[in-house]
Amino acid sequence: MKRQRQQGVAVVTALLLTTLAVTIVTSLFWLQQVQVRSMENQRLQLQTRWILRGALDLSRLVLNQDVMDSPNYTQLNGIWATPLEETRLDDYVERERQQGEHFDATLSGRMVDAQGRYNLANLADSNRQINPDELAVFQRLLDNLKLDSSMAQGVAELVLSAMPVPNTQAAASTQPLGLVRVEDLLAVSGFTPQAVEQLRDYVIILPVSGTAVNVNTAPAELLSALVPGLSLSDAAAMVSARKTVWYRNTGDFTGKPQMTGKPITAKWGVSSDYFLAYSRVRLDRAALDTVSLLKRPGKIPNTSVEWIREY
Repeated sequence: MKRQRQQGVAVVTALLLTTLAVTIVTSLFWLQQVQVRSMENQRLQLQTRWILRGALDLSRLVLNQDVMDSPNYTQLNGIWATPLEETRLDDYVERERQQGEHFDATLSGRMVDAQGRYNLANLADSNRQINPDELAVFQRLLDNLKLDSSMAQGVAELVLSAMPVPNTQAAASTQPLGLVRVEDLLAVSGFTPQAVEQLRDYVIILPVSGTAVNVNTAPAELLSALVPGLSLSDAAAMVSARKTVWYRNTGDFTGKPQMTGKPITAKWGVSSDYFLAYSRVRLDRAALDTVSLLKRPGKIPNTSVEWIREY
C-alpha cells in the first residue's frame, strides 16, 4: 500500500512538472510572438510615415506647378484641388514577402485652400490690439452659421492674450498657448463641441496673422461675412458663378453687381499661400490619418511643410 502511494505521488509530481514545463514553454512562445508583433507594428508605422513623406512631396510638387501655371490667383479648379482617390501601393512598397503573400497598401488624400477659411489669428494685430474690422467679420460669420456672435469677443481676447510682448521681460516668459487647433475654441465661454464642429470647415489658425481670405475659394457664408451688407443669397450666387468665371484680380471681384457700394475693410485677395493636405495611408493593419499645413510663399514655387498632425 505504501509503495502504491509513493508511485501515485511520483505520477502526480511528474504531471505537475510536465504542466509547469508546458506553461513555461508556452509563455516563452507567447512573449516571442508579442515581441515579433511589436517589431512588425513598429516597421509598419515607420513605412506608413515614409509613404506619407512621399505623398507630401507630391503635394508640394503639385502646388509648385500650380503657382507656375497661375501665379496671380488661386482657384478651385486648379490641379491642386484634384483629390487622390484610394490608390493601391502594393507594387511600390518594399516588403519581405513570402510566395503568394499579398499586402493591403493604399494611399488617398486631398488638398484644401487654408485661406478659403477665416484665419482666427487675424483677430489681433501686431500692435497687440483687437482688430475691429476682423472682429466684425468673425461676428458676421457666426451669425451666418446661426451661432452666438457674442462669442467672437472671447476668441479675440484669447488670441490677443497669446501674443508675445515685444522688448519686455514678459516676452521671455512662457506665453499662453491660445489657439492652436479649432478644438481650442472650447476654452472660450459659450462654445460647445457641436458649435466647434459646425465651425470647423470655416475657420483655421495659421502661424501668422494678417492673411487674406481668398474670395476664389471661400464658401458663401464666409464671403457674406467678409463683405458688409452682402446677403447670404448674393454670396451664394457669386460662389455658384465661380464654377465658370474666376476672379483673376481684385477688380474682377469688386466689379460684380452684388459688390456695388460695399467696400471691404478686412483682409482679402484672390490668391493663397497656405494649404491643408489630408492624407490617409493604410498598410496591412496599420493606418495613418494626417493633416499637414503647406506654405507656398507668394508666386515662388518653393512649397514647404509647416506642420503635420495626426487625427
